[in-house]
Amino acid sequence: MNNKIYLKNLDFYLKLTISAFLLIIGIGISTGLIYINYTTGMSSTGTLEQYRGSIVEQYDIPEKFPKDFESMILTTHEHIISFSIITLILSIIFSFNSIITGKIKLFFMLEPFISIFLTFSSMWLMRYISSKFVYFLIFSSGLMYLCWYVMILVSLYDLNRK
Repeated sequence: MNNKIYLKNLDFYLKLTISAFLLIIGIGISTGLIYINYTTGMSSTGTLEQYRGSIVEQYDIPEKFPKDFESMILTTHEHIISFSIITLILSIIFSFNSIITGKIKLFFMLEPFISIFLTFSSMWLMRYISSKFVYFLIFSSGLMYLCWYVMILVSLYDLNRK
């Protein structure tokens, strides 16, 4: 992509505004990761328990109950919409960076959309079909977060260099 406009060449006030947005969205994304860590311990076992419920012995009360259909559909709906908007905005900003170009730039811009689909498909498959889909969920969501952070950090760097 040969953009004639680069983040590093923008007006000071626009640079400041975009930088503030990127910092705040980065904090929001990080807060989501803190929540995931809190609810799953960032482990496959914790993730399975979060969606499929706790494994209990006879007569024990489970610590976590399986997510019901309504909760699954609500989580999917809210996250697919918000994650798509986050990816779109970050990708538009990132497209104007002068540091990463070509197919690598395109990868970081498009991959999160693929991961959104894979993450939430895996969540459903893990919940209702097989616990083995937890690994697809962990891989695809990890890749999505990595791409978001790269787009944020590269854009911030490009915005704030002379």
